[in-house]
Amino acid sequence: MGFKDEQGFDVSTDRQANASGPKAQSDKPGHLGHRERLRERFSRGGADAMPDYELLELLLFRTIARRDTKPIAKALITKFGTFGDVLAAPDTRLKEVDGIGDKVILELKLVQAAALRMARNTVLSKPALSSWTALIEYCTAAMAYDDREQFRLLFLDRKNVLIADEVQQRGTVDHTPVYPREVIKRALDLSASAIILVHNHPSGDPTPSQADIDMTRHIVDAASKLAITVHDHIIIGRKGHTSFRAMNLIHDHNP
Repeated sequence: MGFKDEQGFDVSTDRQANASGPKAQSDKPGHLGHRERLRERFSRGGADAMPDYELLELLLFRTIARRDTKPIAKALITKFGTFGDVLAAPDTRLKEVDGIGDKVILELKLVQAAALRMARNTVLSKPALSSWTALIEYCTAAMAYDDREQFRLLFLDRKNVLIADEVQQRGTVDHTPVYPREVIKRALDLSASAIILVHNHPSGDPTPSQADIDMTRHIVDAASKLAITVHDHIIIGRKGHTSFRAMNLIHDHNP
Protein backbone atom coordinates (compact mmCIF):
# COMPACT_ATOMS: atom_id res chain seq x y z
CA MET A 1 0.00 0.00 0.00
CA GLY A 2 1.38 3.40 -0.94
CA PHE A 3 1.03 6.74 0.73
CA LYS A 4 -0.17 9.95 -0.87
CA ASP A 5 0.33 13.54 0.19
CA GLU A 6 -2.44 16.11 0.42
CA GLN A 7 -2.17 16.77 -3.34
CA GLY A 8 -2.64 13.11 -4.20
CA PHE A 9 0.99 12.53 -5.25
CA ASP A 10 2.42 9.10 -4.52
CA VAL A 11 5.17 9.56 -1.94
CA SER A 12 5.76 5.88 -1.13
CA THR A 13 9.21 5.05 0.12
CA ASP A 14 11.60 3.44 -2.31
CA ARG A 15 11.39 0.20 -0.38
CA GLN A 16 7.63 0.13 -0.78
CA ALA A 17 7.79 1.30 -4.39
CA ASN A 18 10.28 -1.43 -5.29
CA ALA A 19 8.68 -4.22 -3.29
CA SER A 20 6.77 -5.77 -6.19
CA GLY A 21 8.40 -7.98 -8.77
CA PRO A 22 11.99 -8.81 -9.82
CA LYS A 23 12.16 -5.87 -12.25
CA ALA A 24 11.56 -3.39 -9.47
CA GLN A 25 14.03 -5.18 -7.19
CA SER A 26 16.75 -4.96 -9.85
CA ASP A 27 16.97 -1.22 -9.08
CA LYS A 28 18.81 -2.15 -5.83
CA PRO A 29 21.84 -4.19 -6.94
CA GLY A 30 24.07 -3.14 -4.03
CA HIS A 31 23.84 -1.99 -0.43
CA LEU A 32 22.17 1.20 -1.63
CA GLY A 33 19.58 1.32 -4.39
CA HIS A 34 20.08 3.56 -7.40
CA ARG A 35 17.76 6.20 -6.01
CA GLU A 36 19.48 6.26 -2.63
CA ARG A 37 22.89 6.51 -4.29
CA LEU A 38 21.82 9.52 -6.35
CA ARG A 39 20.34 11.21 -3.31
CA GLU A 40 23.53 10.57 -1.37
CA ARG A 41 25.67 12.03 -4.17
CA PHE A 42 23.49 15.11 -4.30
CA SER A 43 23.66 15.50 -0.51
CA ARG A 44 27.45 15.31 -0.56
CA GLY A 45 28.35 17.17 -3.74
CA GLY A 46 25.27 19.15 -4.75
CA ALA A 47 24.05 19.63 -8.31
CA ASP A 48 27.56 20.35 -9.63
CA ALA A 49 28.48 16.72 -8.97
CA MET A 50 25.75 15.45 -11.29
CA PRO A 51 25.09 15.59 -15.03
CA ASP A 52 21.79 17.06 -16.17
CA TYR A 53 20.03 13.75 -16.64
CA GLU A 54 20.79 12.64 -13.07
CA LEU A 55 19.45 15.90 -11.65
CA LEU A 56 16.31 15.27 -13.68
CA GLU A 57 16.13 11.77 -12.24
CA LEU A 58 16.04 13.21 -8.74
CA LEU A 59 13.05 15.33 -9.73
CA LEU A 60 11.32 12.43 -11.42
CA PHE A 61 11.68 10.31 -8.27
CA ARG A 62 9.13 12.58 -6.60
CA THR A 63 6.32 11.75 -9.02
CA ILE A 64 7.34 8.42 -10.61
CA ALA A 65 7.55 5.84 -7.83
CA ARG A 66 7.52 2.47 -9.60
CA ARG A 67 9.50 2.93 -12.79
CA ASP A 68 13.14 3.27 -13.77
CA THR A 69 13.52 7.00 -14.33
CA LYS A 70 16.98 7.00 -15.92
CA PRO A 71 15.69 6.24 -19.47
CA ILE A 72 13.02 8.92 -19.08
CA ALA A 73 15.53 11.52 -17.91
CA LYS A 74 17.93 10.67 -20.72
CA ALA A 75 15.10 10.84 -23.27
CA LEU A 76 14.22 14.32 -22.03
CA ILE A 77 17.81 15.53 -22.35
CA THR A 78 18.13 13.95 -25.81
CA LYS A 79 14.92 15.60 -26.98
CA PHE A 80 15.39 19.08 -25.49
CA GLY A 81 19.12 19.51 -24.89
CA THR A 82 19.77 20.71 -21.34
CA PHE A 83 18.22 20.72 -17.89
CA GLY A 84 17.01 24.27 -18.48
CA ASP A 85 15.56 23.33 -21.87
CA VAL A 86 13.55 20.55 -20.24
CA LEU A 87 12.12 22.84 -17.55
CA ALA A 88 11.11 25.42 -20.15
CA ALA A 89 9.72 23.01 -22.74
CA PRO A 90 6.00 23.35 -23.61
CA ASP A 91 3.67 20.89 -21.91
CA THR A 92 2.56 19.37 -25.19
CA ARG A 93 6.13 18.55 -26.21
CA LEU A 94 7.01 17.16 -22.79
CA LYS A 95 4.10 14.73 -23.07
CA GLU A 96 5.66 13.33 -26.24
CA VAL A 97 8.21 11.58 -24.01
CA ASP A 98 7.04 8.21 -22.70
CA GLY A 99 6.46 8.38 -18.97
CA ILE A 100 5.75 12.11 -18.77
CA GLY A 101 2.29 13.06 -17.54
CA ASP A 102 0.59 15.97 -15.83
CA LYS A 103 2.09 15.31 -12.40
CA VAL A 104 5.64 15.28 -13.77
CA ILE A 105 5.02 18.44 -15.79
CA LEU A 106 3.66 20.21 -12.71
CA GLU A 107 6.82 19.26 -10.79
CA LEU A 108 9.09 20.53 -13.57
CA LYS A 109 7.19 23.80 -13.90
CA LEU A 110 7.29 24.36 -10.13
CA VAL A 111 11.08 24.02 -10.19
CA GLN A 112 11.28 26.44 -13.12
CA ALA A 113 9.02 28.95 -11.37
CA ALA A 114 11.06 28.73 -8.17
CA ALA A 115 14.31 29.32 -10.05
CA LEU A 116 12.87 32.34 -11.85
CA ARG A 117 11.46 33.78 -8.63
CA MET A 118 14.83 33.50 -6.92
CA ALA A 119 16.66 35.07 -9.86
CA ARG A 120 14.11 37.89 -10.13
CA ASN A 121 14.34 38.68 -6.43
CA THR A 122 18.10 39.21 -6.75
CA VAL A 123 17.59 42.10 -9.18
CA LEU A 124 14.24 43.69 -8.36
CA SER A 125 14.48 46.89 -6.30
CA LYS A 126 18.26 46.96 -6.73
CA PRO A 127 20.51 49.17 -8.89
CA ALA A 128 20.42 47.38 -12.22
CA LEU A 129 23.67 48.72 -13.62
CA SER A 130 25.67 47.58 -10.59
CA SER A 131 23.96 44.15 -10.60
CA TRP A 132 24.51 43.52 -14.29
CA THR A 133 25.63 39.91 -14.03
CA ALA A 134 22.62 39.00 -11.91
CA LEU A 135 20.37 40.84 -14.35
CA ILE A 136 21.72 38.91 -17.32
CA GLU A 137 21.39 35.63 -15.41
CA TYR A 138 17.77 36.41 -14.62
CA CYS A 139 16.93 37.34 -18.22
CA THR A 140 18.68 34.22 -19.47
CA ALA A 141 16.71 32.01 -17.09
CA ALA A 142 13.45 33.73 -18.02
CA MET A 143 13.87 33.88 -21.79
CA ALA A 144 16.69 31.81 -23.27
CA TYR A 145 14.67 28.59 -23.54
CA ASP A 146 11.40 30.07 -24.76
CA ASP A 147 10.41 28.71 -28.16
CA ARG A 148 8.79 32.03 -29.09
CA GLU A 149 10.21 35.53 -29.14
CA GLN A 150 9.24 37.80 -26.28
CA PHE A 151 10.03 41.46 -25.76
CA ARG A 152 10.73 42.41 -22.14
CA LEU A 153 11.04 45.89 -20.66
CA LEU A 154 13.00 46.67 -17.51
CA PHE A 155 12.02 50.04 -16.03
CA LEU A 156 14.43 52.00 -13.80
CA ASP A 157 14.04 55.07 -11.59
CA ARG A 158 16.44 58.03 -11.36
CA LYS A 159 18.87 55.98 -9.27
CA ASN A 160 18.76 53.18 -11.85
CA VAL A 161 16.90 50.94 -9.41
CA LEU A 162 14.75 48.36 -11.17
CA ILE A 163 11.14 49.25 -10.42
CA ALA A 164 9.29 47.01 -12.89
CA ASP A 165 9.91 44.03 -15.15
CA GLU A 166 7.29 43.39 -17.80
CA VAL A 167 6.88 41.32 -20.95
CA GLN A 168 5.30 43.73 -23.39
CA GLN A 169 4.88 41.46 -26.40
CA ARG A 170 5.08 37.79 -27.35
CA GLY A 171 5.56 36.80 -30.93
CA THR A 172 6.48 33.85 -33.11
CA VAL A 173 9.65 31.82 -33.40
CA ASP A 174 11.44 34.66 -35.19
CA HIS A 175 9.41 37.85 -34.82
CA THR A 176 7.86 39.99 -32.12
CA PRO A 177 5.89 43.14 -32.99
CA VAL A 178 7.22 46.10 -31.00
CA TYR A 179 5.61 49.53 -30.93
CA PRO A 180 7.88 52.36 -29.70
CA ARG A 181 4.86 54.48 -28.72
CA GLU A 182 3.65 51.74 -26.34
CA VAL A 183 7.13 51.37 -24.84
CA ILE A 184 7.37 55.07 -24.05
CA LYS A 185 3.78 55.27 -22.82
CA ARG A 186 4.42 52.49 -20.31
CA ALA A 187 7.62 54.16 -19.13
CA LEU A 188 5.69 57.37 -18.50
CA ASP A 189 2.93 55.47 -16.69
CA LEU A 190 5.53 54.08 -14.28
CA SER A 191 7.43 57.38 -13.96
CA ALA A 192 10.53 55.53 -15.16
CA SER A 193 13.63 57.57 -15.96
CA ALA A 194 15.35 54.81 -17.91
CA ILE A 195 14.64 51.50 -19.58
CA ILE A 196 16.52 48.40 -20.67
CA LEU A 197 15.14 46.52 -23.66
CA VAL A 198 15.46 42.73 -23.68
CA HIS A 199 14.31 40.14 -26.15
CA ASN A 200 15.21 36.55 -26.95
CA HIS A 201 16.17 34.66 -30.09
CA PRO A 202 14.71 31.13 -29.95
CA SER A 203 17.27 30.08 -32.58
CA GLY A 204 19.90 30.38 -29.84
CA ASP A 205 22.02 32.90 -31.75
CA PRO A 206 21.91 36.32 -30.02
CA THR A 207 23.26 38.23 -33.04
CA PRO A 208 21.00 41.25 -33.72
CA SER A 209 19.19 41.47 -37.03
CA GLN A 210 18.85 44.69 -39.00
CA ALA A 211 15.22 44.80 -37.88
CA ASP A 212 16.39 44.63 -34.25
CA ILE A 213 18.78 47.51 -34.84
CA ASP A 214 16.20 49.67 -36.61
CA MET A 215 13.56 49.04 -33.93
CA THR A 216 16.03 49.98 -31.20
CA ARG A 217 16.90 53.26 -32.91
CA HIS A 218 13.21 54.18 -33.14
CA ILE A 219 12.74 53.55 -29.41
CA VAL A 220 15.90 55.45 -28.46
CA ASP A 221 14.85 58.43 -30.58
CA ALA A 222 11.33 58.49 -29.11
CA ALA A 223 12.64 58.10 -25.55
CA SER A 224 15.25 60.84 -25.86
CA LYS A 225 12.55 63.40 -26.69
CA LEU A 226 11.00 62.76 -23.27
CA ALA A 227 14.28 62.58 -21.31
CA ILE A 228 14.03 58.81 -20.90
CA THR A 229 17.35 57.00 -21.18
CA VAL A 230 17.67 53.69 -22.98
CA HIS A 231 20.61 52.07 -21.22
CA ASP A 232 20.84 49.00 -23.41
CA HIS A 233 19.12 46.44 -25.57
CA ILE A 234 20.02 42.88 -24.64
CA ILE A 235 19.39 39.91 -26.92
CA ILE A 236 19.23 36.60 -25.05
CA GLY A 237 19.98 33.25 -26.69
CA ARG A 238 20.97 29.78 -25.57
CA LYS A 239 24.46 30.49 -26.91
CA GLY A 240 24.90 33.66 -24.85
CA HIS A 241 23.75 37.26 -25.00
CA THR A 242 24.47 40.40 -27.00
CA SER A 243 24.58 43.97 -25.69
CA PHE A 244 23.79 46.78 -28.10
CA ARG A 245 25.81 49.17 -25.94
CA ALA A 246 28.82 46.86 -26.05
CA MET A 247 28.44 46.73 -29.83
CA ASN A 248 28.33 50.55 -29.90
CA LEU A 249 24.79 50.49 -31.27
CA ILE A 250 23.51 52.63 -28.38
CA HIS A 251 25.28 55.81 -27.36
CA ASP A 252 25.09 58.21 -24.41
CA HIS A 253 23.40 60.97 -26.35
CA ASN A 254 20.10 60.93 -24.47
CA PRO A 255 19.33 64.04 -22.44
